[in-house]
Amino acid sequence: MAGALAYVTFLPAVLFLFLRSYRKNSFVRFHSVQCLLCWLVGVAVTVLLRLLNLILTFIPVVGPLLSLLLPVMVVLAAVLIWVVLLVKAVKGERYALPLIGAIAEQYSGEAQG
Repeated sequence: MAGALAYVTFLPAVLFLFLRSYRKNSFVRFHSVQCLLCWLVGVAVTVLLRLLNLILTFIPVVGPLLSLLLPVMVVLAAVLIWVVLLVKAVKGERYALPLIGAIAEQYSGEAQG
């Protein structure tokens, strides 16, 4: 259950990485690191969307439409990814996202602790 709680916000994920009892658990450590990396990617995507919206304002007709639709699609994708990660963690599965999952696997090995 602690692996799933790591995905609620970034605060439990950080807390689990600092608490000794959870830090030694590779499953919780994996989901905590993957959660923090998801947050980092989310912040980067948000910054890129803001810059893209500035550029889209100069395109007549299609620009404003895209600047409304693109953030909605990104938020829907983020919620879907969040739900999948939460469900997989509740089921006790180690579901690794394509790019950041490999990094989370590196930091969740049994050698650390």
